[in-house]
Amino acid sequence: MCGICGKLNFDRHEPVDQVILHQMMKMLHHRGPDGQGVFLGESVGLGHRRLSIIDLDSGAQPMSNEDESIWIVFNGEIYNFRELRLELLIKGHIFKSHSDTEVIIHLYEEYGLDCVRHLRGMFAFAIWDAPHQRLLLARDRVGIKPLYYYHSQKSLLFASEIKALLTLSEVPRLLDEEAIDTFWSYQFLPGSSTMFRDILKLLPGHILVVDRNKPPVIHQYWDLKFRPRSEHITLESAAEELTQLLHETIRQHMIADAPVGLLLSGGMDSSALLSFAAQESNKAVSTFTIGFDGQGIVDERPFARMIAQRFGTQHFEATVSCEQFWDFLPKLLWQLEEPICEAPAVALHFISKEAHGHVKVLLSGEGGDEAFGGYPNYSNMLVLERLRSLCGPWQALVGKTMHVIGRMLGNHRLAHYGNLLPLRLEEHYWSRVGNPFAHQDFDGRMLYTPRYAEQFDRRRGTKIAQRYYANVIGQGALNKMLYFDSKTWLPDDLLVKADKITMGNSLELRVPLLDHKVLEFAAALPLEFKVKGRETKRVLRAAFATALPKEVLQRKKAGFPVPYADWLAHDLRPRTQELLLDPQSFILNYFDRRQVEHLLDAHAKEQTHQRSVFSLIVLELWHQQFMRMPRPL
Repeated sequence: MCGICGKLNFDRHEPVDQVILHQMMKMLHHRGPDGQGVFLGESVGLGHRRLSIIDLDSGAQPMSNEDESIWIVFNGEIYNFRELRLELLIKGHIFKSHSDTEVIIHLYEEYGLDCVRHLRGMFAFAIWDAPHQRLLLARDRVGIKPLYYYHSQKSLLFASEIKALLTLSEVPRLLDEEAIDTFWSYQFLPGSSTMFRDILKLLPGHILVVDRNKPPVIHQYWDLKFRPRSEHITLESAAEELTQLLHETIRQHMIADAPVGLLLSGGMDSSALLSFAAQESNKAVSTFTIGFDGQGIVDERPFARMIAQRFGTQHFEATVSCEQFWDFLPKLLWQLEEPICEAPAVALHFISKEAHGHVKVLLSGEGGDEAFGGYPNYSNMLVLERLRSLCGPWQALVGKTMHVIGRMLGNHRLAHYGNLLPLRLEEHYWSRVGNPFAHQDFDGRMLYTPRYAEQFDRRRGTKIAQRYYANVIGQGALNKMLYFDSKTWLPDDLLVKADKITMGNSLELRVPLLDHKVLEFAAALPLEFKVKGRETKRVLRAAFATALPKEVLQRKKAGFPVPYADWLAHDLRPRTQELLLDPQSFILNYFDRRQVEHLLDAHAKEQTHQRSVFSLIVLELWHQQFMRMPRPL
């Protein structure tokens, strides 16, 4: 796991200043504290910070082929590199190391731009091909590893993190005001946009190619396709096939020349990962979990301890207090670089901090819910779709009635579902946390200031959603939701948190359930193998049935449940008010002050608006870190 950066000047006679690379690499030190390297060529420069995981002695980067005509900087892990290396040796390629990085170079020599199609893993890399005067940027299929870039008329700059680009005076620090509404509607930033007008993400499953004297071109090399299997399959046989696939992918994810541990919540996915990992390891696996101070708080630690004892792990625990939660928030936004309403990211920081003293690699269970339909909202939305179909021409009337009754009873969920009932799924499902009505309060009043209400593009969020739904026309409601979450919420929320928070503690996080072979297997399954009635992740439960006790298989989904709803309503309310209602507050340029006050009061009374309150905190602290402060804390 590493940090990469680089620059290509379009004028081939203009060399890259090495100082620029060192400035960016300094900002990426946490991603690679074990070493650094620079390559300078004709009008191109590549920089690399290394966290040594595989081939500790000879895997230094930037790395080249035999004649030093092709150079690479690479962040990630290729899990099938040994098989690929053998194939390439048979074809006559000569290797000087045993690293997965060198395999990519020779794959590029053999297959050109199609090299990415052969890779199984998580990656973001840049290749400079001197003979063809070509720069290739690539990002893995799912978006596990980040890659940002800035393109001007004179050059293209790229880096693993935004803050590395912002160290350079040539990269403008211009706020994209439209992104404020996008964040508020989605609670993360979907797609290629960032909060900066001129800095973009390379999308998952895409490559960016710059050939000399030609404009950059972006190609998509992979997408998630829901193609049903041609042969008949039962739930039992699907579970057996999935079990074999998981054994294979977890075995590959355990490959490392450094200690490997596992994040253990006590829930089904992480517990099952541990059961497989324990079988693949010849020594005790280290497991890590977290709890929270306070009364009446859901505590995952007893369940995690039970599973840890069952599989004989070396088990470690951390605890987070309300004070620690609040004090870490500014640093959280500095690490995330994008406003994301993800309070569990704080928990991930403290558990990663604990793990840092014991391991260099962590396995985590992200992806099972998006692949196999694990979130409760999937079954809720399917019920809503059936109700919508039953209502026929009376959809609007029934929806209005639900909304009115919900308001009378103070039932926000009923009122919200009433708003959604007359709409097609594609018009209202903006990921499991998105909301096309976010700019209005419970009574339909605009949350934004009059200036911003007139300025923001009300169609922007809809256009983003339409681009993704256009790829799943003809699919059922469940597959549409799974696709949308896999292309937005997963890479632009969960995986941003997973990568940047663990890398902030110089750890590599691996996510076996996001192996693209697992995703493609899940996409081809019948819908009822994923969700049926109120039962979710049916095939996963069947696959894990023999490995896990019933009390784990049947537990309600919890994850690492940060009690921030209670904290924001009580202990942290004065500090939240001070931050958000300060006359110099950034958010008050965009959100009506009275509406913010009303939101804070309503949450103190009802404790149901924590995501909205936290989103405002996130936005304010992001602005402080990136628009007011030029340097990290």
